[in-house]
Amino acid sequence: MKQGDLVVRNSYGGDVLFRVEEMRSDQALLKGTDYRLLADAPIPDLSVVRDPEATSARQQVKIKVNDSLKRMRQEKAHLTVLSSPDRAALQQQSQSYFELPGKVLHLDGDGNYLRKSMQLYQTMKVPAHGVHAHESQMAQLLYRLLPQVKPDIVVITGHDGVLKNREGEDLYSLSSYKNSQHFVNAVRVARQYEKNMDGLVVVAGACQSHFEALLQSGSNFASSPGRILIHALDPVYIAIKASYTSVRESINLSDVIHGTISGIDGVGGIETMGRHRMGLPKPKKVTHSTASMKITS
Repeated sequence: MKQGDLVVRNSYGGDVLFRVEEMRSDQALLKGTDYRLLADAPIPDLSVVRDPEATSARQQVKIKVNDSLKRMRQEKAHLTVLSSPDRAALQQQSQSYFELPGKVLHLDGDGNYLRKSMQLYQTMKVPAHGVHAHESQMAQLLYRLLPQVKPDIVVITGHDGVLKNREGEDLYSLSSYKNSQHFVNAVRVARQYEKNMDGLVVVAGACQSHFEALLQSGSNFASSPGRILIHALDPVYIAIKASYTSVRESINLSDVIHGTISGIDGVGGIETMGRHRMGLPKPKKVTHSTASMKITS
């Protein structure tokens, strides 16, 4: 077994596929390949996976991902048609209008997840700026990036998890989590930049993150109410939903939460207005760039 190998944990029944991030004497540091989970495990408890596509863990995830992507495309088409009461009238009048989906600033503690996220933003035609940075750097980075990028939506995510060797069983203490405190710090910076909850939509958290603390610090949407694993693309799904919901309408909480792969135990949130706008007349040239930038820790 070596760094970079794909493995499963035998004691958990091989329920999650991991990549070995680091070898430490008798233990290995693991990162989920599909779920935003950071974990460590005794090396004897790990089995190397030679064909990841043949594992039940990957097959189940693929089914959920395909269902979520199908739903995402359907909802985007629905929102594009119905997001504004003016649209039908403009189409009937043959008016040349244009659309401005909300711009996303996505901070991710995992470079592989960031690349997948940026590909999905591009596929769904959502303008997005991606930054790969360690979770501990995110608050500091936001001080500089927010006024530069001027996003409508901020995604703050990466890896997290409940510490196994925490004091007692206090799930409501930030010290019981690997990275929730860093996410909370970043959310506070975002909310200092824009206090209006509808002016800047904040999506924060990863697997098993401290849901209540993230909401209290100013997130519109956060993980994880049930302290469960969330899929890598769940925060992206919410950001896309916010990007294509009209500024005149509230994002449908039930639809957006149940539309994620993880569901209501994985993600929760509060009433929030969308960030999509229409304009008239259409300029000769309108561009929406999708950029990815890597910042190492």
